[in-house]
Amino acid sequence: MEKGLTYTSTLVVTHTHVASAMGSGDLHVFATPAMVALMENAAMNAVAGHLPEGATTVGAMMNTSHIKPSPVDDEVKATAVLTEVEGRKLTFSIVAEDSKGIIGEAVHVRYIVDRERFLNKL
Repeated sequence: MEKGLTYTSTLVVTHTHVASAMGSGDLHVFATPAMVALMENAAMNAVAGHLPEGATTVGAMMNTSHIKPSPVDDEVKATAVLTEVEGRKLTFSIVAEDSKGIIGEAVHVRYIVDRERFLNKL
């Protein structure tokens, strides 16, 4: 796995993505949990095609800021870049943007795991 792998995940903000619907606030704007999920999706997809058979990645840490609101019907995208590889530990730098610019940033850590072994821990 090489540093520099990247992926951009995109969504259009709907009423299901807003803070008042997700329970994370009472405003009708793009919710932080929805932004975090979009960021994780971008990181997951950045490396998905480079994993060994039977492997996946799981999120372990997200250090994020959500600095600007986004309205319903705006397009939001999160771009993840793999910045560090330490064995099974993968670190990503992620930027989220809407039509007006940057709305959030994050450092995200994921680990490569064997799907079957991981699910056997349940």
